[in-house]
Amino acid sequence: MSYVAYQKPNHPVVTLKVKNMGTILIELFPEVAPNTVHNFIALANRKYYDGLTFHRIIPNFMIQGGWGKETLRPIKGEFSSNGFPNDLRHTRGVISMARTSDPNSQTSQFFIMHQKSPHLDGQYAGFGGVISGMEVVDQIVNQPRDHQDRPYQDIVIESLVVDLKGQTYPKPITL
Repeated sequence: MSYVAYQKPNHPVVTLKVKNMGTILIELFPEVAPNTVHNFIALANRKYYDGLTFHRIIPNFMIQGGWGKETLRPIKGEFSSNGFPNDLRHTRGVISMARTSDPNSQTSQFFIMHQKSPHLDGQYAGFGGVISGMEVVDQIVNQPRDHQDRPYQDIVIESLVVDLKGQTYPKPITL
């Protein structure tokens, strides 16, 4: 994976269990997009993602999840076209925050890259990478889906927990 240079032993590691499919381990890169990582950790710590789904899957592109029913306060987008120096490329296995056309609209939705998509570089806040479980991402992206890329059968995030490796992280700064 192209993000190996970002990996460090003390980084937080996410264990994302997908119901009936397996587990994806994701290392978060706080040096790359600190507030994005803080936001993701804060949501995970309050079990926000548990029971949500991967609601958008596009083969050879990405899987997207984390859309909840709760209205959340957005955070500033940490990517270069928004004035933030984030050089993490959207290659296979990178996790990034979804947003609307507003560059400062990131809340809870995230996506994991199935294949590299350089057109996203500098436009979205990449903040980590899969360290184990890409076969689960491959399994998810190959599920039957409708014309809006929504899977016919729910792909449920059974649980999403973060091992902070003894580190502490502040609350995210919201807008």
